[in-house]
Amino acid sequence: MLLTFLKGFGVGSGLIIAIGAQNAFVLSHGVRKNHYIIIPLICAICDALLIALGVTGMGTIIASSKNLSLIAGTGGAGFLLIYGINSFRSAIKGGRLSENQKTESSLKTTILTTLAITLFNPHVYLDTVILLGSISSQFKQPGHIFFGAGAVTASFIWFFSLSLGGKMLAPLFTKELSWRILDTLVGITMWAIALSMLKVLLTF
Repeated sequence: MLLTFLKGFGVGSGLIIAIGAQNAFVLSHGVRKNHYIIIPLICAICDALLIALGVTGMGTIIASSKNLSLIAGTGGAGFLLIYGINSFRSAIKGGRLSENQKTESSLKTTILTTLAITLFNPHVYLDTVILLGSISSQFKQPGHIFFGAGAVTASFIWFFSLSLGGKMLAPLFTKELSWRILDTLVGITMWAIALSMLKVLLTF
């Protein structure tokens, strides 16, 4: 079960670490020490709820059908391959974090903004409910729970590390090279997981 947990941790980490508006938001507010505990907590809890929905709901439905498992597995592997390609493209293109200074916002505004950035992003549902839920269906019970727990753990560790370490990391991620390295690592992770999924599908 430890291996299953680590697989969930690896997939969750690869999806979460990918550069996006949510990570930039968490990091920038961490740098400014603006509600740097509340923001990652909201992001992580939202992820946990969506992952749980995917693992216990959609994952179970998909697991009940071999055909659905094949379709979901193939779709998931394809998505990860494309995700990897996009990460490599981002690595080639380059990018950097803007450090525009803003005044500290109120707690209410911060909470609403964090929820909007998290829940209004369609990729959040694709990554957590659909993708992670589909992948978890490949594991026999209670393996899918351990897989989901690994993904949830990765979410909490990442968001809090990003926020609490923001002051130290911000100067580093104003450099394009840092983003290029991170995007490359994400791309490699996505492709490695996609290949492992395809190997599992070949055994069906």
